[in-house]
Amino acid sequence: MRAPLLLPVLMLAGCAWEPGAGFAALEATMNAKYAPEGSRERGLGYQQLASSYQIQVTGATMQLERIELIGRAASTGPSRFDPANPPPGYTLCHGGHCHRDDGALIPYEDIEAELSGGGATATPVATLPVGELNLLAPVPRTLGCEPDCELPRTEVTRARWAVTTLRLAGTVRDSLTTPRFPGNRLFQLELATTGTASPVAVLEGDLDVPSDREHAPRVLMHLQLDIPSRIFDEVDWAATTPGADGTVDLGAEANAAARAEILEYLSGVKPTAEVTREDR
Repeated sequence: MRAPLLLPVLMLAGCAWEPGAGFAALEATMNAKYAPEGSRERGLGYQQLASSYQIQVTGATMQLERIELIGRAASTGPSRFDPANPPPGYTLCHGGHCHRDDGALIPYEDIEAELSGGGATATPVATLPVGELNLLAPVPRTLGCEPDCELPRTEVTRARWAVTTLRLAGTVRDSLTTPRFPGNRLFQLELATTGTASPVAVLEGDLDVPSDREHAPRVLMHLQLDIPSRIFDEVDWAATTPGADGTVDLGAEANAAARAEILEYLSGVKPTAEVTREDR
């Protein structure tokens, strides 16, 4: 079963299920990579952008602090709602969320949790620490669980990836006959969360993993994050300001607009998940 997931996992063999120990035993792996598209390839590692610029990424690393699996109380038949017929207080359900009367956008699973639990909200049921990732040399990684890999009775509906550091480097050039800037431009970007500040980006992907006595207890989950060259599509590279050494530092205040375009795209990237279940 494949479910869409904005940033990987086969879990630990030590998570064997025993009656009474938990409702499901999670075994998780993950991978993350920069994912060039064949249709955009222009040789020497350059990718054609929608803006007619061409980009070559020579460095891409990410610090992924954790992946949180978000669950809610397993719902019964009456608690489920039809997005075409939202409950009182909600209107216009689409794209996985409904508009609440106060203007807030509420995910379907939170509304179902409210209906079944008298206002209960979806909460993390397991946290998967990750660490530093080289997006240009991806290696599948086995993940552990906090507090453990035994899941309570729940329905895991989302995976939430917290990106705390992002580093990108490369070269950009213009493919137009009359280029908007001459030659090639080197660029770099380094963003890092400090202290208790919010993550650089939070990516969310959908899951549908019941943890109960009705499904096979061993859950093998592989989480995957692919970041395409499209992350650079909306950047106006001619409007960026190179530093004294000629390199465009996207972390500089002068290049805030370009940085914002990259982060906006990144925040919308949905990781994917592949899940299989076994009795043992």
